Amino acid sequence: MFDTDIYVARRKGLAARLEKGVALFPGNGEVGMNYSANSYHFRQDSNFLYYFGIDRPDLVALADLDEGTSWLFGDDASIEDIVWTGPQPSIAEWAARAGIEHTAPLADLEGFLAKARQADRPIHFLPPYRAETVVSLHQWLGIPLAEVKGRASVPLVRAVVDQRAHKGPEEVAEMERALAITGQMHLAVMRAARAGMKEALLAGMARGIAIAAQGEIAYPVILTTQGQILHNHHHHRTLKEGQLVLGDFGAETWRHYAGDITRTFPVSARFDARQRDIYQIVLDAEVQAIQRVQPGVPYRDVHLFAARIIARGLKDLGLMQGDVDEAVAAGAHALFFPHGLGHMIGLDVHDMEGLGEDYVGYDDEIRRSEQFGTAYLRLGRRLEPGFVLTVEPGIYFIPELVELWGKDRRHEAFINYAEVEKWLDFTGVRIEDNVLVTETGHRVLGSPIPKTIEEVEALRAEASGK
Repeated sequence: MFDTDIYVARRKGLAARLEKGVALFPGNGEVGMNYSANSYHFRQDSNFLYYFGIDRPDLVALADLDEGTSWLFGDDASIEDIVWTGPQPSIAEWAARAGIEHTAPLADLEGFLAKARQADRPIHFLPPYRAETVVSLHQWLGIPLAEVKGRASVPLVRAVVDQRAHKGPEEVAEMERALAITGQMHLAVMRAARAGMKEALLAGMARGIAIAAQGEIAYPVILTTQGQILHNHHHHRTLKEGQLVLGDFGAETWRHYAGDITRTFPVSARFDARQRDIYQIVLDAEVQAIQRVQPGVPYRDVHLFAARIIARGLKDLGLMQGDVDEAVAAGAHALFFPHGLGHMIGLDVHDMEGLGEDYVGYDDEIRRSEQFGTAYLRLGRRLEPGFVLTVEPGIYFIPELVELWGKDRRHEAFINYAEVEKWLDFTGVRIEDNVLVTETGHRVLGSPIPKTIEEVEALRAEASGK
């Protein structure tokens, strides 16, 4: 947990953004993998962590907006619990650490909420993403099961997004810790990779480093020689000379802040000519896009700027043609760059995605595009100091997508399909860093991880002894 004052201040900030009522925050419980006593790794709800900081299951907290106080509902460990898990802090002790004024057994929660409902007090809750939480809200508030998600409080969503989007210094410091671990993970993988290895060995190495640092992975490891599959979590392939390895993974600290870094490197000691050409285009797009990160700049504009760099580079290679600006405006670049440039990151790797991407990444001024590729941009709004975001352009040759577009000769004025057909064995390249928006510009978080061609090749040559 952070200092008590931080949680008290966050809840005061929330109360100032909402008019009245009760803000209800169900914590997460344990979830069984194949039976209840054999549970998945416990992960507390991020919004519960943000406002209350307590990282244990089976708790519910609420902020009484009218009274300006907070409640923690939960049960102390029984002797049977202690036999299996050891002694635990009491509910009162947890509450004191978080600056929570009132505690009560979990069984008292339903009565508290019933009184609030009888008094016609609004009960705000966030969109639930676990079935157990949906059922609990149904039972506590008398909302039909099918209507629970739709009855989530939009004012509470907007208030939470407004707070969590702006990272405090304690959060930035924690993300730096996540990125320090993430850097160790990437360097270890880039040094260890050899032809003949299974992807799984490298993926396990990355996760082991995260666990050894008393954390976990922030999301399932993407470590693959098939980088054209954007979220490829399979690790069954064997590395071969001449291939590229795309590693997209990051650590989550024990306070649950995430890192999210991607590097692409050759299995061989050096990139071949085609790999070098594509890699340099992606690197140029990433570095120049980072330079565009400034307060007041719409991130959608940064995304389109990176898309134009990619389209221009591909035109130089004969893969695209025609006017670059017109090609990007039409969405032709999305054959090769079919995702967004980046997203918010913090307590969630896609920060606050569970609250609704359009609330997090868009607003009344900037709405989500419906165009293929650009529609997947998770963050389009104007940047503000305190935002932490990813910058992650990529170029991919996805045979299935090329085949689909090629049948219709889609964007034929901008795509040289005859040349693209020669590249279908290429796979993909992505490069990603995490960037803090400051009052005057930006700062790339974490220690540098090799990403120029010269840096990557020097590391690979050193690792392979060549």
